[in-house]
Amino acid sequence: MNSLPVPNQDGAPTLLVGVDFGLPNFDAELEELGLLAQTAGLRPVARVTCKRRVPDAALFVGSGKADEIKLLATQMGAQEILFDQSLSPGQQRNLEHHLELPVNDRTFLILEIFGQRARSHEGKLQVELARLQYLSTRLVRRWSHLERQSGGIGMRGGPGETQIELDRRMIGDNIKRIKERLVKVKRQRSTQRRQRARRDAFAISLVGYTNAGKSTLFNGLVKARAYAADQLFATLDTTTRQLYLGEIGRLVSLSDTVGFIRDLPHGLVDAFQATLQEAVDADLLLHVVDYASANYLEQITEVQRVLIEIGASDIPQVLVFNKLDRVSPASLPQVAYDNYELDGVLIPRVFISAQQGVGLESLRQLLAEKALAARPATAD
Repeated sequence: MNSLPVPNQDGAPTLLVGVDFGLPNFDAELEELGLLAQTAGLRPVARVTCKRRVPDAALFVGSGKADEIKLLATQMGAQEILFDQSLSPGQQRNLEHHLELPVNDRTFLILEIFGQRARSHEGKLQVELARLQYLSTRLVRRWSHLERQSGGIGMRGGPGETQIELDRRMIGDNIKRIKERLVKVKRQRSTQRRQRARRDAFAISLVGYTNAGKSTLFNGLVKARAYAADQLFATLDTTTRQLYLGEIGRLVSLSDTVGFIRDLPHGLVDAFQATLQEAVDADLLLHVVDYASANYLEQITEVQRVLIEIGASDIPQVLVFNKLDRVSPASLPQVAYDNYELDGVLIPRVFISAQQGVGLESLRQLLAEKALAARPATAD
């Protein structure tokens, strides 16, 4: 186990913990977890990593490592412990008792960020659904203070158990109601997509790892003002605009979708199905890659995994290697575009800087070729 001090920022002091189980995607520096924590308004004060073959059933890291974490948290003044992996409700409860501090995991953190960032009615519904599904498995921990209360005459259980039953029923009812409302939203989106299909609108969706620059590219192509920032999950709600391709004299539909991330909670994948449906129903995916990231190959793999999960893996893609302005001179490409082998298939790749507008003309030309080849041009 080692600790790495990090610069001070505003927010609650938080200790980051990552456990290496020998998996290839382990982030030894906890860089992404630190960015997620800062995005959620927390202030990382130290980063701790350790190795295990399997998680400890009770404390995830084992009692000895938990003691070390508790000591370091005290020394660094941490007010919260944040794990890079998902914890079971029992592990989370046991860790809080052992460490005497609030303990949360990667899933909770992502849900918190999504809750802060959702703006549209649909986005808020989706986040609330995922949050309730997560909370429903942790009612015992949240209501542990009630379990100590004794029951009355003729009652098999105490009022604590009764309260848990009531809360479970309330959460279940809320989940059912939100799912019904999301079905209506999905139906409305389906109607909009059918209308675009009747207009022979070629549909393009931007996909990619979070903070790859999708929204900046979206703004650059359609001259929109979608929110874009150098942070994780800057965009949660799907935005669709018409893009005029002068090369072929027709309009196409361009959608900016939520970014993907490693270990995206399955509840969020399910909850955001209506939003991600834009990618599933697209004629072409613009897979935006942060070429300046040292982990861009792993991020490409993660995006492909999520595309398979949502049923969009067979849709034609164009790889857009973004952020050329942040790439070292030695890594700059010698060509504006080429082909890239992805899952055994050669697909077009374009190098751009969405921030500086470099390479956008080459991208527009490629989009025009794809739209022209897919459908005959018609008057819009």
